[in-house]
Amino acid sequence: MQTLRTILIAQMLLAGILFAPRLQSEPQTAGMPRVENAKAETRALTATLDATLRGLMAQADKPQWVGYSVDQVAGAGDHSVCCGNYRDGAGCGTCNLEKDHDGFTGTTRTDGTVKLEGSRQLVVLLRLETKQVVRIRVASEDCTLDAGGLPFLWLTEVKPAESVALLEAFVRSAEFESHGDHGIGNGALTAIALHADPSADHAFESFVTPNQREGLRRQAAFWMGAARGPAGFTALQRMAKNDPSSDVRAHVAFALSVTHEAGAIDEMIRMAHDDTSAHVRGQALFWIAQKAGKKAVGTITGAIENDPDTDVKKKAVFALSQLPKDEGVPKLIEVAQTNRNPQVRKQAMFWLGQSQDPRALQFFEKVLSQ
Repeated sequence: MQTLRTILIAQMLLAGILFAPRLQSEPQTAGMPRVENAKAETRALTATLDATLRGLMAQADKPQWVGYSVDQVAGAGDHSVCCGNYRDGAGCGTCNLEKDHDGFTGTTRTDGTVKLEGSRQLVVLLRLETKQVVRIRVASEDCTLDAGGLPFLWLTEVKPAESVALLEAFVRSAEFESHGDHGIGNGALTAIALHADPSADHAFESFVTPNQREGLRRQAAFWMGAARGPAGFTALQRMAKNDPSSDVRAHVAFALSVTHEAGAIDEMIRMAHDDTSAHVRGQALFWIAQKAGKKAVGTITGAIENDPDTDVKKKAVFALSQLPKDEGVPKLIEVAQTNRNPQVRKQAMFWLGQSQDPRALQFFEKVLSQ
């Protein structure tokens, strides 16, 4: 089964995040990252970002890339994700912008330099073609970008709030869910999530109101847990109690499992106890199991004993199988021996068989010898 780490990594890759430590090169202009295979130009904004981009789109008869940087939310640089390749800490090489999320070359940083102080910068990249934006990608300031031979325009003096406002328009567009996780709307949502500016929190609060589409609320919930810190956690608590969709609330349980904010596990436990949807209670139990710990064990065994829905009880048994074996296997044996519900006992037997634990084998031998 997928672990919490694997699923989180998959979510982040689908959203198209690009983080990488610096591959040192000649000095860059006005904070521009190293750009290869491009005719690069730098231009300071003389109007709003929106007006500037509209002017560029009006002239975009041929493909080109436009980029700028803003402060990156704290903590986003703890991992390296470059063009679909996830790495912990260590750097990746060049991101090929003209390829999809497998555009990675395996060179690593050349001098071991790591930025330790000051705010990190998020690079926002927009591909213009046929007088419109056709792709939005993000990268850390340390990425080397291969523009695939296209012109590359670097904008300076971009205000973060104007960046968020610009990207919001793409998130709210009717095409948000088109092209799946690689669409423009999802690229814009990822970029907003990684902005350090408070306007990003206000944007996300508006993305999860009940009148927004469920697809947007689900994706926004993930990013509030993964990147938006205390403000995101507060919004997730509201969603956990008030969102009208059980599917969205189930995604909130996952989002709570990836946040590092204090109180997240308690909110997941509340969902496992109190949510009106059996589906949500089951999902909350699953993600609680990934956290493990005494609170998790107590909540899971409590659901097996007390939840009125047999399907939730069975999901709770599965959640036991996700605990570390020294915690989960004895509890599974106990359920298989003592639970009054035959379907629950059968489920416990099944997951004991899957565990390949010697204690499970001894239990089966004892049952068969009676």
